[in-house]
Amino acid sequence: MKCGCRINGRPSRHRAIPKGRPPALRATAVASLRDLANVAHAIERADANLKVLEQNVDTSTAAGRAFFAMLAVFAAFETDVRRERQTEGVASAKCRGVFTDGKARLDRERIKRLAEDGFRPAKVARELGMAHRSVNKLLQEAEG
Repeated sequence: MKCGCRINGRPSRHRAIPKGRPPALRATAVASLRDLANVAHAIERADANLKVLEQNVDTSTAAGRAFFAMLAVFAAFETDVRRERQTEGVASAKCRGVFTDGKARLDRERIKRLAEDGFRPAKVARELGMAHRSVNKLLQEAEG
């Protein structure tokens, strides 16, 4: 499952973590408690501290580290509650018949037919306005 709540695969977030002792650290968005802990650990390993001016957080002090940890816990809680509410809302809508998992967006039969007619996956993708990786994936699924 893909999620926007992870630091992995996001080079811009990795660049924001200090490698030495920079005078200032640019803001980086983290959405999971684990990612925030990893960022905090990377800052600590670099023998640096985090100072958030808007919230008056300074990890060079015990109180600042504690406040930073509490902010992380509440952010994780908020994300979990939002996810639970969304799941409950979808389940409720399905029970009422309002939500039907969306419509199929890919015409698998047409993709297969075009490939059988000799079209290469890239040509099929251009013809149907989709990514060639999706075409390759669907053709591999059809074979296997």
